[in-house]
Amino acid sequence: MKETILAAVTLMLGISLAIMPASATLGVFGNANMDNTIDELDVEYVQGIIDGRNDPTDLADADGNGEIDEKDIVQIEMIIEGKETELIILDGNGEPMTAHKPVERIVVEYLDNAELVSILNASDKVVGVDYAVAESEYQFPELSGRMNVGQMNEPDYEAVLSSDPDLLLTFSPSNVQNKADNLPGVDVVFLGLYYPDLSDPENSKFVDAVRKLGYILDEEERAEEYLDWNLGWVEEIRARGENVPEEDRPKVLICAYPYAHLEVGTFRTYSMIDTLTQMAMLTGAKVMAEDLPEFLGSSYRIDVDPEWVIEQNSDFIYLHLVAHTYGGISLDPSNGYDAYDPEEIEAAREAFTRRPELGEMKAVKGGRVYLGSGSFRNDASGGLIGAAYMAKLFLPEAFADLDPEAIHQEYLTRFLGLDYDLDEEGIFLYPPIAEGEGGLAGVSDRYYQSIVT
Repeated sequence: MKETILAAVTLMLGISLAIMPASATLGVFGNANMDNTIDELDVEYVQGIIDGRNDPTDLADADGNGEIDEKDIVQIEMIIEGKETELIILDGNGEPMTAHKPVERIVVEYLDNAELVSILNASDKVVGVDYAVAESEYQFPELSGRMNVGQMNEPDYEAVLSSDPDLLLTFSPSNVQNKADNLPGVDVVFLGLYYPDLSDPENSKFVDAVRKLGYILDEEERAEEYLDWNLGWVEEIRARGENVPEEDRPKVLICAYPYAHLEVGTFRTYSMIDTLTQMAMLTGAKVMAEDLPEFLGSSYRIDVDPEWVIEQNSDFIYLHLVAHTYGGISLDPSNGYDAYDPEEIEAAREAFTRRPELGEMKAVKGGRVYLGSGSFRNDASGGLIGAAYMAKLFLPEAFADLDPEAIHQEYLTRFLGLDYDLDEEGIFLYPPIAEGEGGLAGVSDRYYQSIVT
């Protein structure tokens, strides 16, 4: 049944994909005509610049020597053939940097980079991983066993250098230059996976990052295969969410689970730039933080007091969980790929819902408090999979034939190559919703170890 639904919706996507706008400019020098690929059209465009027929573009200087000439044509042709020894890119911060090729040995920081390397068929080149990947045995059965170089914010530089890498893929947009200074001879690249931007995914830094690594690893076709799949599903969810009438849009509070390290007595919700908020809005739900003055600010987090939370009286509360942090800490309750026992996460949910100030809220009284795995926000799926689960949870009628687990399973099997059965393993949304449940009409009071079916 699951496969039948997936096939039917995929067939519908033939229309969606055909009308999707072109994606953002590929940030690789040599992309002279500023589209999303490097091909013979770029050779023709550079020749036109040389002949005076075309205007110079920011990426036309393929070899980075400050001039646009025949040498750039040679470099572009080498890129097309996959024979270039250096590739100049604009990293996720918009800074030019040179990646040396071929890449044979890679150190990856955090889950997104580990997944993307796996998607692009390069997991065998990984020689080192950070703490979060090392602790994620079920999600990365092979990579988790590679050398652990410490936490992402400040890795063990001696350990990194001892693995003799060509490339270190860093996840955070900060501290890039400091890492490069401490790792002589290693290309330190921030791709931009940090910014999936589900409000405009086709033009996001995330999409550009996938394409850029495709060029660095000579896996351009695989990168496009993944992006076609990802963006197709995002567009499908967006199209349905946009058609939900205003009066049928549930009010949702997206909130961080109140770990001990968060401020006592306050709640943390998320602004427009955060993937969690974008996931919920993509489905058509109304996010409570939308009316806050900080919503369009530059910080992803917004701290609010209990009075504000109570006043919103949302239909749903969605609590974001984290398994392993950037800073090298593992948090309870266990969730995501490595989780198997629902008792711990059930206890966490009950502890939250017993907070006396929340007792009269609609979401709490109606049993509509859900805990979602941090995998949805922090993995290379760019928020798509989390949005699919949210869609089924918040608006089950609009997404009646959408099967989040089927999408999730295809991602794991087709793109990560994992022998992982979602019917048997993992806790990603708790409590899970059973067939025919979700939304405001009825919420399950039962607890399941399995995930959404």
